[in-house]
Amino acid sequence: MLNSFYCKVPYINLYEKPDTRSSLASQILYGESFKILKKNKKFLKVKTYFDNYIGYIENKNSYKENKIFTHKVNVLKSQIFNSPINKKKYKSKKFLPFSSYIKILKKEGKFIEFEKNKWIRSSNINLLNYKIKNYSKITKLFLNTKYKWGGKTFDGIDCSSLIQLFYKYNNKFFPRDTVDQIKCKKGKRLKNNYKTGDLIYWKGHVALCINSKILIHAYGPKKKVLIMPIYKTIKLIEKTANLKVLKVFSI
Repeated sequence: MLNSFYCKVPYINLYEKPDTRSSLASQILYGESFKILKKNKKFLKVKTYFDNYIGYIENKNSYKENKIFTHKVNVLKSQIFNSPINKKKYKSKKFLPFSSYIKILKKEGKFIEFEKNKWIRSSNINLLNYKIKNYSKITKLFLNTKYKWGGKTFDGIDCSSLIQLFYKYNNKFFPRDTVDQIKCKKGKRLKNNYKTGDLIYWKGHVALCINSKILIHAYGPKKKVLIMPIYKTIKLIEKTANLKVLKVFSI
């Protein structure tokens, strides 16, 4: 792809405006591709290829020209090592987040090299075309992860990203924000009986039903990803935020 670059650090913050004091709109994960729409000394205006999301990133040494990736990270965070020897002194303080894209350069024992002198455990990756249809398995990776508006990683995540990452990992397009997600599929405005796999949408919020009784969501008021009873959550959101369920459809 022409004018195509990828994130070469664990993740890049994507801001609404060319200012780090502006709101965090989203994040670009390691290996994710984007094109540059506009640049100056301090900021780049970019558009991601996966979800066509537009925002601003700092013009730092955090990206390279694109390349072909072969695998993706399957754990919440995969620790980066400076050597394929599992000893404390070789551990770095950096991690690749879930759904990062990588290319294997070398294999040695239980480790793979994805960049020069950067290794992760081979058990932490799957082939790029591998799919995990169990949405609970993916969303539960983020249990107790702190809530962060615009976040997509172990360092913080928001409600819409928690759902989008399921689709991303399974190589399917799904919008970044709830305002766009809610338009994606046909569904009912109101529903009394919820089932496994239902996505419940309020204005500006989404939750996923693990079964007919409980849901999982990145919930701002509780400041983390957690599991809650479905009907109690609906009543709580209506009481505290004056929001009613707008739409329900299956993931």
